[in-house]
Amino acid sequence: MNYQTLALQVFDIEANAVLGLKNRLTNNFDSAIKSILTSQGRVIICGMGKSGIIGKKIAATMASTGTPSFFMHPGEAYHGDLGMVSPDDVFIAISNSGETDEVVKLIPFLKDNGNVLIAMTGNPKSTLALAANYHLDVGVEQEACPLQLAPTASTTATLAMGDALAVTLMKARDFKPENFARFHPGGSLGRRLLSRVENEMSTENLPILNATASMADVITTMSKSGLGLAIVMANDVAHVITDGDLRRAIERYQAELFSKCANDLMVANPVTVKVGTRVEDALQLMDTKGINSVLVSDGQNVVGVFKK
Repeated sequence: MNYQTLALQVFDIEANAVLGLKNRLTNNFDSAIKSILTSQGRVIICGMGKSGIIGKKIAATMASTGTPSFFMHPGEAYHGDLGMVSPDDVFIAISNSGETDEVVKLIPFLKDNGNVLIAMTGNPKSTLALAANYHLDVGVEQEACPLQLAPTASTTATLAMGDALAVTLMKARDFKPENFARFHPGGSLGRRLLSRVENEMSTENLPILNATASMADVITTMSKSGLGLAIVMANDVAHVITDGDLRRAIERYQAELFSKCANDLMVANPVTVKVGTRVEDALQLMDTKGINSVLVSDGQNVVGVFKK
């Protein structure tokens, strides 16, 4: 048995299932998008078993890309959670057969409540598809499962349709990177776009020296700080000596280095940003200048060092 051959067969079947959605797409997709965009409520996604797992992912994608959404388990819905469904909400019900009992049982309530019902099924003639305001056909020719029992290609197709909904809604809402960052403050993009330099700068035991400090003091202070630089104050103006400056000084002065003082190595007008600067802007500035750190000022004094 060739395991790789079996894997390739699965890839082909599932790829064809997704490509097959192109021929199943109708104006119902446009209507579904418009109903969500004009809704004053949220998108509630419901499904049982594997469909429910896919529904959770679709809901999570929508919620993080500008469409308020959450998943509701059909069993819990039937036993009280329908109280969370307002008439303004759009309800997306997922069932490959379109006959899943736990989902179909919710139809009378949704009709009475005035909800727009979007069905995602593999059977346009099913109970759920016919009851829906808009039906999205996610049918597949075959499952990747050799027994044609385990949902495989069908769940892949459903997930792809859900992504199509989410991405189309993103573009319709002109959803931008900074919007995405607001919903992902813990990610790298959120850090860059939402955080300010004062949230991440080093402020404790800053490596500050006076201009007459010996070279031994400069090296010791830089080593202890771990910031790769020393801040040299001369006439209340901040200058810097970086580890790069120090290496170049060693090459230039060699044995005479320790006869020098901070004043001989310090660089005037170091790159400085103000408190309140976005991390993204600071990082772009550092990339432009080819440096790894900047001083942070409150407008009068150096209050920290921000590093990549």
